[in-house]
Amino acid sequence: MNLGVNLAGVQLKNPVMTASGTFGSGVEYSEFVDLNRLGAVVTKGVANVPWPGNPTPRIAEVTGGMLNAIGLQNPGIETFCKRDIPFLKQFDTKIIVNVCGKTTEEYLEVVERLSDEPVDMLEINISCPNVKEGGIAFGQNPCSVEEITKAVKKKARQPVIMKLSPNVTDITETARAAEAGGADVVSLINTLTGMKIDIHRRTFALANQTGGLSGPAVKPVAVRMVYQVSHAVKVPVIGMGGILTAEDAIEFLLAGASAVAVGTANFHNPSATLDIVRGIEEYMERYGMEQISDIRLR
Repeated sequence: MNLGVNLAGVQLKNPVMTASGTFGSGVEYSEFVDLNRLGAVVTKGVANVPWPGNPTPRIAEVTGGMLNAIGLQNPGIETFCKRDIPFLKQFDTKIIVNVCGKTTEEYLEVVERLSDEPVDMLEINISCPNVKEGGIAFGQNPCSVEEITKAVKKKARQPVIMKLSPNVTDITETARAAEAGGADVVSLINTLTGMKIDIHRRTFALANQTGGLSGPAVKPVAVRMVYQVSHAVKVPVIGMGGILTAEDAIEFLLAGASAVAVGTANFHNPSATLDIVRGIEEYMERYGMEQISDIRLR
């Protein structure tokens, strides 16, 4: 039985990875999780310069998940290269760097800086607000998606994953735009935009008013979108959104995902990723499957 997965020429030992923003760069979780057993570690978003993030409060619990408006706080690419990459290189796992920016030029600065670093793939977070286009997220306009994908592909030395926003009318349009721009892989879904109001304080639960909804509440939407996108493009799909258990992950694989990313689950069960790897293995044994692709619905 082989749990290995090939994503654009990068061989992962299994299809389970972390979701950006929920695992730091692995440092915090390495005491609880053997990173050697993961298919890949996807880092928190990295920008060209340090970002302070949004004012607090930035996290709120909701039924079936959580809202976050962290604002992609990060120490910037130079600190990341000096501190986090050497840490991750100690482990036998693939390194996928999530890249964020507010202009195309900011994305490209990070992509170029990583060109000679020992990282395996780049995941481009196109849910960032495009400051030159009035703040609408790059990922909400198919033309912008294709343009930024083309620009990144011209500079990138590593395979490129475009992380798609679900906050669109038709996610297959943005997926096709990413593929047309040369994306090697697409990942989805990023968080859904949500809001919570404290009825006793009569104010917003988040200082930012709105935040990204993640957790079990988004899973049915995520599974549907992964199914649609996997049938709309030829590139591999990484599925995510509300995965807590192996059963959840297997549902995404059945829907057409080649790999899965585990996010919010890490906050209440630090070993969620390892539990999911074991569960997928047991599922394959039970049904006599030889490789991950055998799981997919035909």
